[in-house]
Amino acid sequence: MVPIKVTPAADVQIQEAGGWWLANREKAPEAFKEELQRGFSLISQKPEVGAKATNVNLKGVRRVHLSRIRYFLYYRVQREWLEVLALWHSSRLNSPLLEEPPSAPLQLPAEKRGG
Repeated sequence: MVPIKVTPAADVQIQEAGGWWLANREKAPEAFKEELQRGFSLISQKPEVGAKATNVNLKGVRRVHLSRIRYFLYYRVQREWLEVLALWHSSRLNSPLLEEPPSAPLQLPAEKRGG
């Protein structure tokens, strides 16, 4: 399994989407967390599984669709880890604006940090 690191921008998107989900999806409050964990596990085991993202400017970006929650998880393969760049709802008409992450340290996914 390839380790996953989350950019600060993606971490904010994940936290905001997770908070919204908990506040608005009373019948399936755990679905967001479960589907995100499933997505992380999938890309960690099979990094090349995602389709090449043609709607972004950065090179080497892939995306997987988390169909149960209707989000795309944008990531790219680095030398020794996967870099999660964005979590983007599929109903949005525009594409995520992906930029090279700042030199700030990348974070582990929230569930690995206890979130």
